[in-house]
Amino acid sequence: MRFKMPPFSRRRILGTGAASLIGPAAFGQSLLGGGAAPAAAPAGGSGDNSAISVSGAQNAPIPIAISPFDTSGVGAQITGVISDDLSHSGLFRAIDPSSFVPNSINNGTPVWQNWNILGAQGLVTGDISDAGGGQLRVEFRLWNVQQQQQVQGTAYTTTPDNWRRIAHIIADTVYQQMIGEKGYFDSRVAYISESGTTTSPIRRLAVMDYDGANNQFLTDGSSMAISPQYNPSRQQIAFVSFQSSSARVYLFDLQSGRTRQVASYGDMTIGPRFSPDGNSLLMSVSRNGGAAIVRVNLDGGGMTELTDSNSINVTPCYSPDGSQIVFNSDRDGNQQLFVMNADGSGAKRISYGPGRYAEPCWSPRGDLIAYTFWGSGGFSIGVMAPDGSGERVLSQGFLVEDATFCPNGRVIMFYRQNPTGSGHDSRLVTIGIDGFNERLVTTPTYASDPSWGPLLA
Repeated sequence: MRFKMPPFSRRRILGTGAASLIGPAAFGQSLLGGGAAPAAAPAGGSGDNSAISVSGAQNAPIPIAISPFDTSGVGAQITGVISDDLSHSGLFRAIDPSSFVPNSINNGTPVWQNWNILGAQGLVTGDISDAGGGQLRVEFRLWNVQQQQQVQGTAYTTTPDNWRRIAHIIADTVYQQMIGEKGYFDSRVAYISESGTTTSPIRRLAVMDYDGANNQFLTDGSSMAISPQYNPSRQQIAFVSFQSSSARVYLFDLQSGRTRQVASYGDMTIGPRFSPDGNSLLMSVSRNGGAAIVRVNLDGGGMTELTDSNSINVTPCYSPDGSQIVFNSDRDGNQQLFVMNADGSGAKRISYGPGRYAEPCWSPRGDLIAYTFWGSGGFSIGVMAPDGSGERVLSQGFLVEDATFCPNGRVIMFYRQNPTGSGHDSRLVTIGIDGFNERLVTTPTYASDPSWGPLLA
């Protein structure tokens, strides 16, 4: 390929494997307006049940109190994950439990003045009980401290080993009630696990919860894997592997653990991206020194070529409505970003900075395109509007690459590499689209190539 690729980047050899990932479903039942719920707190003020105001939350995180569901065991673990989720978003500040006034919940109802003196805008309370048959009942309530009323109450029945997912679901509910849009905590991330040595690297397809928990390796490393992409509507991950004599795109089914090759066109197929409905894949087919972007239906309906291969056209990504595609091309002499219609027509260049652009990713909100940029100042992760305006850098480093958006578009994950005495490290990090709140995601090995999946059903 004619692209000059950055060190340790996309020219990497690829892999496969098997595992079942789907945990038991959680069954929710509303506790607002009846049922077996304790009586809700009396409404205060106007009795408005609207979401708590978050005006200015970007500058001042919302103070929220999370009362322990229990002091030990699963209840304490659930409380900790809810607190971590909300705090890590950068939009909330979990109040230190050591400052809580004792006996501040009276017969299931908050003692309002005890929470007001802490400055809490929201309060989360909950309880764990045995539902019988090896099941747990997890009950939680969200309270508006300022209005002195219950905002949400829900109970979930699930198996004990599913407690972490219940915690993420509760945190998503709190997020939605207080921010006014869906959360992103009950989601998973596909990525490439990196181990071995510099001369004998092992790169395996892996998947984890968004926060690094529940890690699972899907391939055994006998064939290297790169470029995973989560299907937005099915339990599938597309990735690239050299299982055969050249790079090909494969599908890994998360429920069956089976892997199948998608296509065998040209010299190699690379850079898969799903359509918004999950029924087809974009990818690049290399031939004669160039690369064409094609669309392949997953039902075996054949291939449609969207660009020619007179230049190198790679890393395509749909807009969330499926009407446009952003991609990377050297058709103007060096790597730049272009947007075209979904049928391949009307290609228009959108990047003009003094360097090279790669790996565009369209936000699920539709308002931003994230990308990798490298020039005289090194590497950076940036965002721009779909027309190329408003370009700004979010993070820089020795090597930063491969941005992927969370399901609500407020947070980006990418990987950061730094030189070491024996080669380099590679770690996943998250950052808000405002460029603040960069955080490391802990993984059992070095990691790269993240792809953030949708909210779990």
